[in-house]
Amino acid sequence: MRVTVIGSGIVGASAAYHLSSRGADVVVVDADLEGQATAAGAGIVCPWVDHPEDDAWYALARSGARHYPELVEALGEDLGYERVGALLVAGDPAELEPVRALLARRHAEAPEMGEVTVVPDPARLFPPLAEGLTAIHVPGAARVDGRAVRDALLRAAVRQGAALRTGVATLTAGGEVLLSARGEVPLSAGDEALLSAGDAAGTSGAHPAPGGPGRADVAGGDGSWRQAAPLSGDDTGSRTGAWEREARGPAPEDPAGDGAPAETVATRESLATRETVATRETIAADMVVVAAGAWSGAVCRPLGVEVPVFPRRGQIVHAALDGVDTAGWPIVLPHVGPYLLGFPGSRVVVGATVEDVGFVPRVTMGGLEEVLRAGLRLAPGLAGATVTETRVGLRPVRAGGPPLLCRVGERVVLATGLSAYGLTAGPFAGLLAARLALGEPSPLDLAPYRLPS
Repeated sequence: MRVTVIGSGIVGASAAYHLSSRGADVVVVDADLEGQATAAGAGIVCPWVDHPEDDAWYALARSGARHYPELVEALGEDLGYERVGALLVAGDPAELEPVRALLARRHAEAPEMGEVTVVPDPARLFPPLAEGLTAIHVPGAARVDGRAVRDALLRAAVRQGAALRTGVATLTAGGEVLLSARGEVPLSAGDEALLSAGDAAGTSGAHPAPGGPGRADVAGGDGSWRQAAPLSGDDTGSRTGAWEREARGPAPEDPAGDGAPAETVATRESLATRETVATRETIAADMVVVAAGAWSGAVCRPLGVEVPVFPRRGQIVHAALDGVDTAGWPIVLPHVGPYLLGFPGSRVVVGATVEDVGFVPRVTMGGLEEVLRAGLRLAPGLAGATVTETRVGLRPVRAGGPPLLCRVGERVVLATGLSAYGLTAGPFAGLLAARLALGEPSPLDLAPYRLPS
């Protein structure tokens, strides 16, 4: 079977890997647009603390976490995956009671979370933390390097015969794939609006969720410990009052694809010879997997369907603590505010903003100020760290429901909407998309992940 995968972020890369391992003839198309969520994601794998009232969301995230050990063994590469545990921190021990009860309720069906304990002095495990905090320790939580996972999946897919192409993929009404060089496909007025969308106050996305932008994806929206927790404590999911007015930059040339920011293109070129299309052509395919992240709606529009997914920007800071071994530090997750996690090489990650500004993948002064101010409030011991890198990604957020993993017509499979859980559930979602494309049974009931009728 010939399968074209549109988008080579973590979901598309996983789909390509699993399709090629099953003997499919795979072509992966990526437009290299800026703002890919995979390239920016921090890499937190701790699904048990969220979605207490949404069984479908939780089932997918939990299955994604369970899938990692098997994937790491199969790929045989260093993916930055390590079970370092997580600290759920608060100033008042009473704040931890709801999440402690949630973890206790879920433990029997998810023993992989480990034995949950109270830590009265969390700075003992994460030294830069402020004094006076208390925490719950979840030892089964892990961190992972999203870029490393994506690249390893693509390398493995190429070894199994997959081809990588750079260009803009668009669909016809019948589900055929047209491939063009970037800049050669004229945008419709609707696509221009989609790509440059964003309220002047920085609050609205291209497809705002009913009742406010992405309400179910904000901390406390359904009793979750975090989800995409705002740094400022504003539970609306918007940045009104926290963000300066967004200046409109030029829109990307086309919505199709799920490409990495420019700095990652060279890395991915080294994976294999990636052909660049010079003229418009049709890619012969029996099935198409659309894993184009926040751009998936535009890719699928010619099919006559509306995909309720919009971009939510996240800005993240990476810093170095020279001479400090941060590799074994646990993930730090307050109920509201910045997450913190350590990686090898004295690296600490602090993030992330939660901004509904449309397709504007820029690092801003206001965003960095917010991340740094909130991060230092939680961990003043990071004041002397060296800022080494900033990242920005557009999380694909499904308005009002769990991610989308479904068929669209006879020839297209849609896999998007993982929001802040892309690195948790992305590889497993790619496996599910591959099975859907090949007509294989799914290990998860996919009924909740269909497009609304």
